[in-house]
Amino acid sequence: MRKYFFSKKQHSKKGANWTNEEDQKLIDYIKIHGEGDWRTLPKAAGLQRCGKSCRLRWINYLKPDIKRGNFGEGEDDLIIKLHALLGNRWSLIAGRLPGRTDNEVKNYWNSNLKKKLINMGIDPNNHRVNQTLKRPILSEYESFSSKQYPSKKIMSEEEESVSSSCPNNFTAVEKKKEVMMDVEAQNHARKSSTY
Repeated sequence: MRKYFFSKKQHSKKGANWTNEEDQKLIDYIKIHGEGDWRTLPKAAGLQRCGKSCRLRWINYLKPDIKRGNFGEGEDDLIIKLHALLGNRWSLIAGRLPGRTDNEVKNYWNSNLKKKLINMGIDPNNHRVNQTLKRPILSEYESFSSKQYPSKKIMSEEEESVSSSCPNNFTAVEKKKEVMMDVEAQNHARKSSTY
């Protein structure tokens, strides 16, 4: 026969936003005792939170050396290059960006940089120019045999502005390929210098 034991835990505030008083209690406790045993910290600090919640609140929001604000262009470029090199190892990428947390870098990648690369025609998973051609979607009544694809590509305004700004009559796709070849050459040089 099994015996079931139920712990007599105080009810914690699940999903509730942190108040300024709770933040101050956590900051004061860590200033005195330092970071450490997160499991016993909430009770010792007088908080009705779990240890994981306290740890994440401290690491992602309250730690004094966290950098706040928007990411700069240099940080964007560095994140893209490091993602191409390291993949989704956010803690390693954040380690190269002083004051940024892995959670913040991951969220910024998924909400901004990934979409930016897709709009440039670059696959965010392998950082190569996307070679797939998008064909127009046919309605259910049209068939491929009856549909005549135009021989001349119709460019959007963005593509026209990019292609007109490129020297030597480069198209936007050729310019993207040129940029990606430069990035791949830099990555290759970086890899060969580490051996």
